[in-house]
Amino acid sequence: MRAFYAEAIRMTKVIHAGLTDVGMKRNHNEDNYELVPDQGLFIVADGMGGHASGEVASQIAVETVCKFFRDASEDGDITWPYKEDKNRTYTENLFVNSVRYANLRVFEKASEDARYKGMGTTFVGMAIRDGRHYVAHVGDSRCYRVRDGQLAQVTEDHSLLNDYKKMARLTPEEEKNFPHKNIIVRALGMKESVLVDIGVEAVQPDDIFILCSDGLNGEVEDRDIQSLILEHKDDLDAMCRALIRRACDNGGKDNVTVVAVKVLEA
Repeated sequence: MRAFYAEAIRMTKVIHAGLTDVGMKRNHNEDNYELVPDQGLFIVADGMGGHASGEVASQIAVETVCKFFRDASEDGDITWPYKEDKNRTYTENLFVNSVRYANLRVFEKASEDARYKGMGTTFVGMAIRDGRHYVAHVGDSRCYRVRDGQLAQVTEDHSLLNDYKKMARLTPEEEKNFPHKNIIVRALGMKESVLVDIGVEAVQPDDIFILCSDGLNGEVEDRDIQSLILEHKDDLDAMCRALIRRACDNGGKDNVTVVAVKVLEA
């Protein structure tokens, strides 16, 4: 089908930084991230599958979404792989289409090549444009926002732990010791199609967003994430380094990736 012509997009003025680290226990990094400021696009993907196949999955996801955004911006009459939802804006449809297509590409690669059987990746991406943020995600990689000094989790984990929390009240100790904490219930590449969560909200000057793999929030409590963001709010590179260093100091059992974006003018 043909996508409707791209609406006029006004890029919101932001600054940004990103960093990834293998952590303290792994021997290779299956995370990938990308910063695409000309599209207002920022992405983190956390691959899974082992033997480097997770790295392949996350790379496919990141590259597919970035390319789709760029192709759509250059050709307003580009053919989209999925039908647009008339109840969503152009950017929402663009994001959902690109992530669904990334899922298909990961799934097909895993199906065609025995080396990559069972691979998949989480995905969290944010597009900031027209004074709004659009956050698309699948899995348990997260987006946080700090506004007026307060940290809020923008995304909801697609994990067994989060599903269980909805059914039963867990004490902090029970949550910490939950035996299947790392099991995710939705990811790119698990099935031929995927449900993509997307949220839209107006941004404000000085909003700070963090996109991260679970290597960060799995090791660092939210209150400490907030404290480190506020401590380094004027230096995003230092912020990324500090967050990753704290995750590694706390054990660093997984790869850890952090992308920071600060809104200058909404």
